[in-house]
Amino acid sequence: MSVHDGTDKTKQAELTALQAALAAEHAAVYGYGVVGGRVGTPRQGEARSAYDAHRAARDTLARSVRDLGGEPVAASPAYALPFTVADSPAALRLAAELEERLAGVYADLVRATTGHRRTTATVALREAAVRAVRWSGQSPAFPGLAERTDDTTGRAGAADSAPSASPAT
Repeated sequence: MSVHDGTDKTKQAELTALQAALAAEHAAVYGYGVVGGRVGTPRQGEARSAYDAHRAARDTLARSVRDLGGEPVAASPAYALPFTVADSPAALRLAAELEERLAGVYADLVRATTGHRRTTATVALREAAVRAVRWSGQSPAFPGLAERTDDTTGRAGAADSAPSASPAT
């Protein structure tokens, strides 16, 4: 194996993670269009700010993909929402879910990159985690890692298990 084989594998892993982050940002931009149309007036400014942040992140990721010699993944014409978003509470849940998913993708990007790209991915992971908390009011123990397990609550370990009292006989 030559030195270039290792470099090529590292570059390919980085490109794959960048493409996944770009695809997730495309979905987030779409999702925030839905959120903005359903979220209540008091949170519309927050939804608009998130929408703008995701558009900027999408554009930055597309440039990064091109810098590595890749062709940026295109946005889908539409995305399937994970549930019906008919009102403001559902819009809040969607926004939180979008951010939680992005945190997972950015955690992967942090692992696959070094230097400036890793720093940028770390900042994006933190921002997604903070937005998820703002939308949901709940904070996972390790943002970006809950979706890597069967437990989607974000807890680091198994469910709390207090010893149960045995029934009196």
